[in-house]
Order: sequence, then C-alpha cells, then structure tokens
Amino acid sequence: MKKRTRGRELALQLLYQIDLRGDDVLAHAEELLLEEEPDRESRNFALHLVRSTHEEREALDSVIRSVAQNWEISRMAVIDRNVLRLAAWELLHSKDVPPKVAINEAIELGKRYSTQNSGAFINGILDKIKSRHVDAKGTSKE
Repeated sequence: MKKRTRGRELALQLLYQIDLRGDDVLAHAEELLLEEEPDRESRNFALHLVRSTHEEREALDSVIRSVAQNWEISRMAVIDRNVLRLAAWELLHSKDVPPKVAINEAIELGKRYSTQNSGAFINGILDKIKSRHVDAKGTSKE
C-alpha cells in the first residue's frame, strides 16, 4: 500500500474516533499512530490530515451541506461523513494532491470501510464540491 493511501486510512480511523469519542482522541493522536503504523512518513501524513481536517471541520461541513441535497451531516454514516471531510479538505486546501486523486482515494476508503453504496454517495458529493469550489487547476475558488 502506498504511504499516502495508508496515511489517509489512518487519518480516517482517527477522525472516526474523534467523531464518536470527542476531541480527547486528538490529544493522543501521535501515540495512537505510533502504535498502529511503523512508517514515519505515513504517520506524519495521517497526523497532518487529521489536524487540518479537524481544524476546518465546521467550514468543511458547511461545504458538504451546500452540495448534499436532502442529507444532514449528522444523519450520514460516521465513516461516510469523515471520508467526505477528509477528501473535501484535500480538494479545497491540498495543493499537491490532484482533485481526481483525492476523490478516487475517498471512494476507495468508502468502499473498503463503509457500505456497498458509499462509493457512489461519496463520489456524487465530492464531484459537486469539485465543480462548485475547485477550479480547473485544482485550486480552491474560495
């Protein structure tokens, strides 16, 4: 598995725990990652994603809400909403990740860790975020 793919997987696991157990998980994120992953590069990428996504959570939720017709974030599956947050952060703020890569990685995470329909659900929402909030060069319009 590629280091960044593994980093996203680890980040999703931590974001899931934060969503369910609260911000205390964030305080122990480095220790949890150290127990889970021997590769420093994957751990560092995961930690960066978790902290960045968590910091921007309200803004990300607002963007997701703006495109998720008939869906409240609180009613989405916990995995799905955290995959969406993670990928939305990458789409809007990560200059070194092409939008197509962020979306494809999110779809795979959804398929692997959530329901059979999650891939299509995640793809639909992220595609709308990309078309409304990201320009052709992959830069946030905001």
